[in-house]
Amino acid sequence: MRINKFLAEQGVASRRGADGIIAEGRVTINGKTAKAGDDVSPSDEVALDGKLLSHKVKFEYYLLNKPKGFVCTVSDEKTERPRKTVMDLLPAGAGKVFPVGRLDYNTEGLLILTNDGSLAYRLTAPQNEIPKTYLVKVNGSVTSAQLNRLREGVEIEKGIVTKKCRVNVIETDKAYTKLHVTLTEGKNREIRRMFEAVGKPVEFLKRIRLGDLTLSGLDRGACRSLSPEEVFYLKNL
Repeated sequence: MRINKFLAEQGVASRRGADGIIAEGRVTINGKTAKAGDDVSPSDEVALDGKLLSHKVKFEYYLLNKPKGFVCTVSDEKTERPRKTVMDLLPAGAGKVFPVGRLDYNTEGLLILTNDGSLAYRLTAPQNEIPKTYLVKVNGSVTSAQLNRLREGVEIEKGIVTKKCRVNVIETDKAYTKLHVTLTEGKNREIRRMFEAVGKPVEFLKRIRLGDLTLSGLDRGACRSLSPEEVFYLKNL
């Protein structure tokens, strides 16, 4: 097994995050500093920051209905006054898990947390094109021309154009418009930047679906364990 996959399955970080940890020289295999691409077997002693890691891992999977005002990190150490993180919303006794992907500080909704690095990679790897649906609210009405631009892809940064996506108006009047937007990619603040590009800044944003997985019955700020059937579904999505 590759060392980055091993670390991901330990719940240390995603595979991409594990690559960074390895590059920092914090990981050893049988006492020698690990390198990207190294393989490990059950007989190898792997340590992170000098602490041995077990080859036996119990995976945990949680579904969280994230409220506004929480950051999607394990800890918030980059600010003088640390903000609340999604880890504060986990049930007592939860193990060492991490959020799969991110919702920004002011975005609500569906978030998976796990220590299963392979699943995290499957759900976030761009080539897998996992569909994610969001509820979006903007002020005023949205024209057909604006909708078509969103659906066909808009330039959110010089040279960066979003992929085609599904955009459906679900409620509208003169004061506001609510839409469902389904993406198969995950650029940073993508939906907010898409709507800014067509002149309709987002007033409210919530992820409501991942594939066929929804927040049904889960209150804002609440968290629950995923069922074995849901885990199987996500691993085969």
